[in-house]
Amino acid sequence: MDFEQIKKAAEGYRADMTRFLRDMISHPSESCEEKEVVACIKAEMEKLGYDKVEVDGLGNVIGWMGEGDKIIAIDSHIDTVGIGNINNWTHDPYEGYEDDEVIYGRGGSDQEGGMASAVYGAKIMKDLGLIPAGYKIMVVGSVQEEDCDGMCWQYIVNKFFPANGIKKEQVEFVISTEPTDGGIYRGHRGRMEIRVDVKGVSCHGSAPERGDNAIYKMADILQEVRALNENDDADATEIKGLVKMLNPKYNPEHYEDARFLGRGTCTTSQIFYTSPSRCAVADSCSISIDRRMTAGETWDSCLQEIRDLPSVKKYGDDVKVSMYMYDRPSWTGEVYETEAYFPTWINKESAAHVQALVDAHHALFGDKRLGYTDADVKRDAMHLREGRPLTDKWTFSTNGVAIQGRYGIPCVGFGPGAESQAHAPNEITWKDDLVRCAALYAAVPGLYKEENKTDDVTQFRAGKTNNDIK
Repeated sequence: MDFEQIKKAAEGYRADMTRFLRDMISHPSESCEEKEVVACIKAEMEKLGYDKVEVDGLGNVIGWMGEGDKIIAIDSHIDTVGIGNINNWTHDPYEGYEDDEVIYGRGGSDQEGGMASAVYGAKIMKDLGLIPAGYKIMVVGSVQEEDCDGMCWQYIVNKFFPANGIKKEQVEFVISTEPTDGGIYRGHRGRMEIRVDVKGVSCHGSAPERGDNAIYKMADILQEVRALNENDDADATEIKGLVKMLNPKYNPEHYEDARFLGRGTCTTSQIFYTSPSRCAVADSCSISIDRRMTAGETWDSCLQEIRDLPSVKKYGDDVKVSMYMYDRPSWTGEVYETEAYFPTWINKESAAHVQALVDAHHALFGDKRLGYTDADVKRDAMHLREGRPLTDKWTFSTNGVAIQGRYGIPCVGFGPGAESQAHAPNEITWKDDLVRCAALYAAVPGLYKEENKTDDVTQFRAGKTNNDIK
């Protein structure tokens, strides 16, 4: 494989990737509103000579290169969050701007930049004959990730694949193009969205003893949810903190992976109540809990932890602990209802698909993270990359929660931009990152050693969460 030729080809598409990314940014594309950016991506793929380009029922745009039965997929979610307070932006977030080094605008890092590199990475594969015999490349622009990460791939696996005669076992692995700050990422924590509902009885506020105040009950529970996140795991601690999953005593099978991924957390993110008036006792109170999960934690164990809190037990049948569902229609009108559960996933550093990206990076760029250097910290990439290991993990969540977490399809990440740019005002990405990522994607299929693949990377790793929600 001629790595210098690959780098030269990627550099030759720098201006095209820049223009394509700015085109995508110019189309506001919050979750469920991706129609225009899907059309933009579809037109770009068709212009570049993709063998087939299609839009599935949910609205994911999918481009194909090659004719084999085995699939290597590259995934980029093409929805973005909103812009928040426009006064926090120094330029129009959708018009954006570019200079010699950076591209500014909502979605640059998170994560339409990944889409630009993926589309052109597959083009380079075709230009240089880099798609191995028996393989084809699937480039996915996925929708609604910001709303419900992984749901798009649930639709692909359970609806799109069967309708097109494809089995998920044909997918050798998926590269996520979420921003990785120049690193190669082999997993991240999972998450779930928990709801706690408390019942009370209303009465006139002048005689509160006649009622049963749901807010007071919830106040007790709230303190214990906080304790669950902040406490230690000492024997004398009644509510043992989530840090316990880093301890082999409480997590004997998975504590090592938990230490790599980081401990789980929980925080109360929303609170609701009902009351007949401001002069009455509240008759219900509910909270939402953002629960981040590490290796060894399951959706069932996380719900049970809340049910086992002393105040939840104390108030008995007046308390309900449940998991949120997601059923928002996509831009096509399709509804794919699913649980707000996003499993943890992790690979060994030696896994065949992870190693393919490591080998590609070493051959193309060396063994260190690369990035643009600037005296202005707001434009500098290297202060977030210098000294960090090349192979690492995300802090946030990605479509990998479904790809590998639910379905055992091996997943690995390498994408342009920075995690810290995600959801922030004045979002930027770097042109050099677009070029490097396109080159690496192009080189990976030829370096993947299928014979080194093990079951541990797929089914066992997926099973670590005891995921029996299909």
